[in-house]
Amino acid sequence: MEWITLILCVTILIISINLLFGRSHPNAPPCIKGWIPWFGAAFEFGKEPLHFIQQARATYGPVFTVVVAGKRHTFLTLNEDFKAFFTSKNVDFEQAVQEPVYKTASISKESFFECHPACFTIIKSRLTPGNTAILSGPLCEEFNEHLESLGSEGSGQLNELIKSVMYPAVMSNLLGRCNSLKSAFTKQEFLDKFTTYDDGFEYGSQLPDMFLKEWANSKQWLISLLRNMITKAEETLSIENGNKTLLQHLATSISDKHLPNYGVLMLWASLANAIPITFWAVAFILSNPGVYKIAMDQIRDAIQNQDKEKTKVTLDDLRQMPYVKWCIMEAIRLRAPGAITRKVVRPLKIQNYIIPPGDMLLMSPYWAHRNPKYFPDPEDFKPERWEKADLEKNVLLEGFVAFGGGKNQCPGRLERLTVCVCTK
Repeated sequence: MEWITLILCVTILIISINLLFGRSHPNAPPCIKGWIPWFGAAFEFGKEPLHFIQQARATYGPVFTVVVAGKRHTFLTLNEDFKAFFTSKNVDFEQAVQEPVYKTASISKESFFECHPACFTIIKSRLTPGNTAILSGPLCEEFNEHLESLGSEGSGQLNELIKSVMYPAVMSNLLGRCNSLKSAFTKQEFLDKFTTYDDGFEYGSQLPDMFLKEWANSKQWLISLLRNMITKAEETLSIENGNKTLLQHLATSISDKHLPNYGVLMLWASLANAIPITFWAVAFILSNPGVYKIAMDQIRDAIQNQDKEKTKVTLDDLRQMPYVKWCIMEAIRLRAPGAITRKVVRPLKIQNYIIPPGDMLLMSPYWAHRNPKYFPDPEDFKPERWEKADLEKNVLLEGFVAFGGGKNQCPGRLERLTVCVCTK
């Protein structure tokens, strides 16, 4: 065992010396290395990542590199450089996310590169306007059912209320009614496990399971749950509502042994995005009386002839509520992710710099959406700014990058539909 320890120590020492003193490309961006070998600037960056990015930009300029845990992360902060981030052939999305996918869902490298294109194609094809229109009815039924179970009065945390309604509704539509969470105990157990998994997802994408035992247990619990759900979905003889669920499409198209693992990622991507945005959209609307009045007036006009206890919102109804959509898009703008990533696979020229292969390339939608050039009064919640967009044609505001770009752009339609319906 002593020789293994010696080899590990020497390896870490060599890597650390290379990171600290190794020569960079002569035209590489300025680099923040920190003073601790291998860890680099991990501690400073980890305390307040968003503040760190903003301070680094002010100090080093619009392109800079940060060494964190032995990896080089190069940030782009100018909008004119975002096109290269999304479309350059010198950067790669799959290589950037492969390792985090392995750590968060235990999907092997070989399986990921083989199955990811098929998974993305299936999900994207199921989120066309025609297919999402079919989902609005079942979603409304589920939302009505779970809202009714809460009773007509009471108090509690807004976020917990939204979770209790959206978790079972979204799961039922993604995974099938045969996999719905029926008992209160089952719902609570899932809520506890998924919350642990979601809360620790960022750490889990970077650290080995041995350092995050509770999180790792929740991951394995969810994989086991999805394995059982896939079996139920495959055994279901009748196709619910005349259409296959997204899980059934995956099950019939992918024969990989990691199918349950892909199911966990699909479920996480759906819930971990839609629920926070629903919370923030509702919170922003409720905290702005003028916004609330306009939104409620549009909702009342659109559904005035419906049973208030069994409301059904169609895509035609949603077209009569443009202001509500603007509220949701404004919430997405203000609460966009802190950073998204690609991997540099060939030397990439940005500004006057050459970013070397192997660097992780990052941009921050959070800060991009606070550029006053594109979003005047960027910290203010102003739904009316979205009047200039054409959401029906997916034409968004200039400077808005929350859904990414290029061939790996986030479909986003199911999330927006779910949020729209739930917000009503």
